[in-house]
Amino acid sequence: MTVSRNRIVSPEQISSRTSPLRCGITKDSVRFVLTICLFLISLPITSAQPRGKQQRSLARAQTRETERRLADLGYWTGAVDGIFDPATRSALIAFQKWEGRPITGQLTLDELEAIRNSASPKAREPGYAHVEVDVDRQVLLVIDSEGEVRVLPVSTGSGKPFIEDGETSISYTPRGRFVVYDKVAGWEKGPLGAMYYSNYISGGVAIHGFTPVPIQPASHGCIRIPMFAAREMNKLLPIGTIVLVYDKVTFVSAKSWVENPKLKQAVLFWNKEVGN
Repeated sequence: MTVSRNRIVSPEQISSRTSPLRCGITKDSVRFVLTICLFLISLPITSAQPRGKQQRSLARAQTRETERRLADLGYWTGAVDGIFDPATRSALIAFQKWEGRPITGQLTLDELEAIRNSASPKAREPGYAHVEVDVDRQVLLVIDSEGEVRVLPVSTGSGKPFIEDGETSISYTPRGRFVVYDKVAGWEKGPLGAMYYSNYISGGVAIHGFTPVPIQPASHGCIRIPMFAAREMNKLLPIGTIVLVYDKVTFVSAKSWVENPKLKQAVLFWNKEVGN
């Protein structure tokens, strides 16, 4: 017997009050639900990975095709060997930056398809050999006299304050037209860190190898390039090379320097005289 609220309740009454029939659930329905659960458990489990992750690992032949196509477009790759190494990733990042795509550094089928259907980057001012640094896109273009380009990702001044020799400065990469007026082969230790194969264009601002080269502006004002390309870049930029640095609101042509080389020589002489 069970006591509830001072009334005697029989086992039969308890059974009838808690019967599955009174709750709207029968024994047959319970068996049906259990059968469905066992069926679902027996199904194979499939991964719900995002599409990008499913595409991340491409076949070596596809990676080689990517490298070949990027190189043909002008992006600075390493060996075309089907190995997704830092140089290949750098070229892919430069492509993503130039095309305004999400900068992931990951090679997927979507990226390969975009590379297949893209055109070569174009110089802002073709017609003569020079270098362009597009600060908005965070890329550098080495342009020859025929308009052919080689493109690298860069990281320019972050715009943040920093302290050097007790003075506060802003991490800014100057815009305008410049010439390479001094060079350093190999490593150079400076007050803000070591630089690799530096090519000076204005004051202490140089194009140089550095690690890391983030996808966003992060330097103290210099133009960082990937380490694998720094030595060859140093060879490609002899003293006197014109460098144009611009963003969407600033651009200064250097055609007058090309038409009248004495103007460029005067700038080069001035940089040497003031000890930049």
